[in-house]
Amino acid sequence: MKPAPFAYHKARTLEDAVAQLAAHKDARLLAGGQSLIATLNMRLSAPTLLVDINGIGGLDRIELTGDVLEIGALVRHTQAERSGLIATHAPLIARAMPHIAHPAIRNRGTLGGSVAFADPAAELPACLLALGGEVVASGPNGVRAIKADDFFKGLFETALAPDEILTALRLPAAKPDTRVGFAELARRHGDYAIVGLAATARAAGDKLTDVRLAYFGVGDTPLRARKAEAALMQGSIDDAVAALDLAPHDDVQATAATKKHLAGVLLRRVAKQLMEPVRA
Repeated sequence: MKPAPFAYHKARTLEDAVAQLAAHKDARLLAGGQSLIATLNMRLSAPTLLVDINGIGGLDRIELTGDVLEIGALVRHTQAERSGLIATHAPLIARAMPHIAHPAIRNRGTLGGSVAFADPAAELPACLLALGGEVVASGPNGVRAIKADDFFKGLFETALAPDEILTALRLPAAKPDTRVGFAELARRHGDYAIVGLAATARAAGDKLTDVRLAYFGVGDTPLRARKAEAALMQGSIDDAVAALDLAPHDDVQATAATKKHLAGVLLRRVAKQLMEPVRA
């Protein structure tokens, strides 16, 4: 299939891109294009203008400032996969990267695009939520930070205004007591996950504190299993599985009952990962 006709504008500055979005209410941003091009070709999206932001400098940087790791929106998956800064300071992201699609897609896809697209079966939105990170957005009224817990609003819906651009992800840098876990179940490696789980915690002796369990593939957004988090901090994996507060729907991948069962399977796997120190 071919997309509906559209105009094209290559933005050279962030201000230019924001101005184009403000002037054209149905404009869409083109970054990696790995999701957008497919929706254009299937005519699920029909903007009158594509604003290409790949020429904007500075959006492909990975920088550590104090206790915060900032990842630019145009950082490609492959760049993140090979980054020493991410491996050291955001090990959950490093664990998730090999599960994202296939090498050809990771060569072009961007971290900012994945989070902004907000696919509920995608790995990176769940990782951002598990890390308690935030999104940096730029618009006509300036720059603002949006916490991950407040960012995902519904199916492919976020807190970004139509004339705002996601410019970076900010993540708390890992500390010696940081623990992370990641697992997903898919029919084939690289396919969309039937169910997935990204998790973080802090070690306190033989206990875990600050547990964050972010599931993907079980709802309209990535979801935290808060009752299971509380149970896991009490030290019982069995109680955490029993307390899983998820209500998935049937979909083309699996029934709701199957997804609920698989969520428990993943929780047992990830809980064991959380008990282990992060390996560099």
